[in-house]
Amino acid sequence: MPGEACRAGGRRERLPEGIRRPDSRLHSCRAALQGARHRRFRPLRFAPPAALLLRGEPAFRRARGAARTGRPGRGQGGHARAGAGQVRHRSGQAGSDDGMKEVLVPDIGDFKDVAVIEVLVKPGDAVAKEQSLVTLESDKATMEIPAPEDGVVREMKLKVGDKVSEGALILILEPAGAAAPQVNESVPPEPAAAATAKPAAAAPALPDLPLAPAAHPRPVPREPRDEILSKPHASPSIRLYARELGVDLARVPGSGPKGRILKEDVQAFVKGVIAGAAPGRAAAAAALPFNVLPWPEVDFAKFGPVEVKPLSRIQKLSGPNLHRNWISIPHVTQFEEADITELEAFRKSNKTETEKQGFKLTMLAFLIKACVTALRQYPQFNSSLDKGGENLVVKKYFHIGVAVDTAEGLVVPVIRDADRKGVFDLARELGDVSRLARDRKLKPGDLQGGTFSISSLGGIGGTAFTPIINAPEVAILGVSKSQLRPMWDGKQFAPRLMLPLALSYDHRVIDGASAARFTAYLANVLSDIRRTLL
Repeated sequence: MPGEACRAGGRRERLPEGIRRPDSRLHSCRAALQGARHRRFRPLRFAPPAALLLRGEPAFRRARGAARTGRPGRGQGGHARAGAGQVRHRSGQAGSDDGMKEVLVPDIGDFKDVAVIEVLVKPGDAVAKEQSLVTLESDKATMEIPAPEDGVVREMKLKVGDKVSEGALILILEPAGAAAPQVNESVPPEPAAAATAKPAAAAPALPDLPLAPAAHPRPVPREPRDEILSKPHASPSIRLYARELGVDLARVPGSGPKGRILKEDVQAFVKGVIAGAAPGRAAAAAALPFNVLPWPEVDFAKFGPVEVKPLSRIQKLSGPNLHRNWISIPHVTQFEEADITELEAFRKSNKTETEKQGFKLTMLAFLIKACVTALRQYPQFNSSLDKGGENLVVKKYFHIGVAVDTAEGLVVPVIRDADRKGVFDLARELGDVSRLARDRKLKPGDLQGGTFSISSLGGIGGTAFTPIINAPEVAILGVSKSQLRPMWDGKQFAPRLMLPLALSYDHRVIDGASAARFTAYLANVLSDIRRTLL
């Protein structure tokens, strides 16, 4: 009846004259009014309630979606309806009224703001299902986003250099089955939507509706002015990022609007600390608790010819992570040698068989198997500290990270469920992930979830080294080149093939005695691989 009102947030909101309150739409009316308050929109940024209720619930939802997204006639959440991110190698999509479809970035794991490095199609191109549309690059992997179905690209929404996350719009696709008449039929609703949007100009008739009540009727205590000004101007995500790196935001100069601290500012600050501080940031770096001396500024060219080469992308991104791990984890390294004379003979005896099957049987496959056996015996090495550092999270699964040397730098793909795989299976998978790493085709999931890492330099050389722990893991095994040396067996010296091992561990979790027991047990397993069957 005229003048009837609907409730929203505990208040009664008056509807325009001549509009009745359908009970089935009471929830939508309430949601629209509450949404306008919480998002601080104008009360009638989308079509007024009269037009919406006359047009029906679907139109009401589309108008609400337009108010949220700025796109007329479309709602949010198309990706969730399509469920594309749940299917491997498929992009998300959301249908639209004109027959077109939006192709969205699918689930790419925990990665955010991934760079677009290649755009493989352009407007007007006909694409087939599963054809690559764009290529994304995270810190250590590239990902190609395929087309969800056959069609024609009508509008490209990304360009090289853009940063995207899950759900970002890639392009507008016209499905191959869409006919021209169907496209034309979808055009008339646009003027209708525009027509319904015009009455929004008459919205001033409703300002006397109390759509923005005071949220706090009681006075809110105000912080002292000096305390407010001393707080760093940064978003919650930047504050979390800074905490992970151990950076005090109060010492980071911001380059964003009104001095807002950006992610690039934090990264530059950390790099400045490592390098002794770049110009303009020396004062901030000097206040660091690490007491790092400024890096000497030297004009190397005055001493002779020089060549400046930029760091690779992986080196630029891994630097802050390595620095964080090194300064925040108390590293201790335990050294040991393993007699692998019999193991190497066994490996060589199976070399021909595995080559016929199309893969190489390397010592690393045996190392993974032996490490799993040792981790079962000493589970604290297969754990992580929780965020507060007060509890130890012991993992019941065994995902082993393996460092792979590539032209761009070091990457660490993860061999999952290594305890459930035989040596041949591990060797085959090692060959596959190593090839993908060198081709930069690893997926984000291939680099996540590790519980223990192995860094093997045996194919290059060296007698020992100290590997840096890959947080949040608590230990990493370094392996150097094996050497044939005379060893005393109790009666005489005999030539034995000795493999140097170096175990770096987090001293907050593992003490020296436990580390010595772990490496001794691992050496015994490698000296007699049959122990993995026990």
